Amino acid sequence: MKELITKFYTAFANGDARQMIACYHEEVVFKDPAFGTLKGQKACKMWEMLLSKKEAIEEVSFGDIQSTENTASADWKVVYYFGPKKRKVINEVHATFTFKDGKIIEHTDDFDIWKWSKQALGTAGLLLGWTPLVQTKIQKLANKNLEEYISPTLPS
Repeated sequence: MKELITKFYTAFANGDARQMIACYHEEVVFKDPAFGTLKGQKACKMWEMLLSKKEAIEEVSFGDIQSTENTASADWKVVYYFGPKKRKVINEVHATFTFKDGKIIEHTDDFDIWKWSKQALGTAGLLLGWTPLVQTKIQKLANKNLEEYISPTLPS
């Protein structure tokens, strides 16, 4: 499964959401501190949305892929510019994966949301990014942006 994880992150580094999504099982469950839990097409659309802004992404790198028959983990880093103020964010992530039918069925990204908020939100993130209130607001905003991205593509 190491090859599948390498394919996933190589596609990410190349800005290719379609190749990333091809690594996911149709019933995938994705979790991270910014979006919470996303299932199926929502998880796929999240990568599509993030890579639709690929001009803001400076670098994607990955390594330390460990895998067994049914699970894997990897460390990855993304450097990008966030929000209207284009604040530079360096996000270091530890990812874990579970597989089904040769594809990723569970994907969990773990990172320090306070560290992220300090970079992305400036002073407000520094002072309040550690609080559950601000972390909940980050998830709500991330999911609102995802819903707005998805809305025009959903069938009526």
